[in-house]
Amino acid sequence: LQIIYEINRRFIDFAKSKFGDDSAKLSKLSIVSGDGDGQIIRMANLSIVGSFSVNGVARLHSELIKTRLVPEFYELWPEKFTNVTNGITPRRWLLHANSALSDLITSKIGGDWIINLDELHKLEKFADDKKFLREFSEVKLQNKKRLVNTIFKTTGVMVNPESMFIIHAKRIHEYKRQLLTILQVIGDYLAIIKDNQKPTTAKTYIFAGKAAPSYNFAKLIIKLINNVASVVNNDPRVNDMIKVVFIPDYKVSLAEMMFPAANVSLQVSTAGFEASGTGNMKFALNGALTVGTLDGANIEIREEVGFDNFYLFGLTEEEINEKRATYNPRELYEKDDYIKRILNAVNSTMFCEKDYVLLFKPIFEELLNRDYYFVLADLEAFDKKMEILKNGFVQLDAERKAFEKEKLQFHSEQKVHERDLHRERNDQMAEMLFQGVNSQLALKKRYRDLLKMFHPDNVAGDAEMVLVINRIYEELKRSYEFGRWA
Repeated sequence: LQIIYEINRRFIDFAKSKFGDDSAKLSKLSIVSGDGDGQIIRMANLSIVGSFSVNGVARLHSELIKTRLVPEFYELWPEKFTNVTNGITPRRWLLHANSALSDLITSKIGGDWIINLDELHKLEKFADDKKFLREFSEVKLQNKKRLVNTIFKTTGVMVNPESMFIIHAKRIHEYKRQLLTILQVIGDYLAIIKDNQKPTTAKTYIFAGKAAPSYNFAKLIIKLINNVASVVNNDPRVNDMIKVVFIPDYKVSLAEMMFPAANVSLQVSTAGFEASGTGNMKFALNGALTVGTLDGANIEIREEVGFDNFYLFGLTEEEINEKRATYNPRELYEKDDYIKRILNAVNSTMFCEKDYVLLFKPIFEELLNRDYYFVLADLEAFDKKMEILKNGFVQLDAERKAFEKEKLQFHSEQKVHERDLHRERNDQMAEMLFQGVNSQLALKKRYRDLLKMFHPDNVAGDAEMVLVINRIYEELKRSYEFGRWA
């Protein structure tokens, strides 16, 4: 402790050379805060003083450190502050987790991308290549089928691999806004059962993640997701157009199946709260479209994949700061019928167990009276963006199904052609095997030898060839040459 006191004394002397006797700034810079038993050591301040470089883990995060978290340190040492955006390893999250897509990529641009991810830009020239896009769609479908099996084994729910897989997989926290997603699902469900609006494409919402042991509100969100899933999945009026699943025990091995299977990645944290995120990168690397806010590494992902391929919605960090003092979620509830209907459903018995009808009232009250993470403020914008994305998926799905029909027809014609060629080849081979036979005795002997040779129990057995031999033998017996032998 004495060492820390001495470091702080020398540091404050240095800071005075910049700020003079500005007590407010010196107080915020000090490593030691308070007096007596209430004294604390500010470990973040100590770390900054002892470091030659300080960085955030995404561009926005690094800016927030300089402007909101420790602006006095940035003013003192601007040269210390920089940005280092988090990253992921493509060897784990693409090469290993999605070998089929990796093979497809390598077949088009070679394998240098494995150690230099910038090489993936070479795929841009295949953006309009129908053959490549079809192969990519086939890889995605097979990955979805693999996840379907896992979902059924862990939840007992059978989902349609042809549906749009919308995945929200991350730690359960209010700022990550799994609540926003499940409220939008409720909105879709109510549109079906109350307005008779039939979705144009089937959608499967897939949630995964864990909550901290003592984080009761996060656990209540998990409970809401599971209860909504139970109601929606068993309502015949929905007719499998919406499925909701919460896959338990989220871990790396499960993530390695989820990232390759996603059509849509939800990265919907409240702007200004997510430091970086890496799940957003893993989904994007595996070809999922992102619906997200301007938060964390979403900003840089949007720049890399192109603005048209990132479905942006929601308030920015600056707009949230401006609205914070005057934001009134109850006013939104009273004025917006879409929001009111969803929240009333949450506060009703619709998704509650019969013996506990007020189960989700804490969620209703939190959103109506505080809504610290601006869920209601972004809900309608989120729903509209999901509608735009759905229309794009419908078009792509129609093109894929048309291709599948063409492929099936081609395969059918090809099978007929191959079968005809196979029969012709067998006929020619059998006739050749009977060549040189010039007597009834020789014909019978050759026939017996050939049956023995091509018997299905032999290594070279061929049941179809046995049928051909029988047919040609009968024809030879009836032929003019056979009559001459007799």
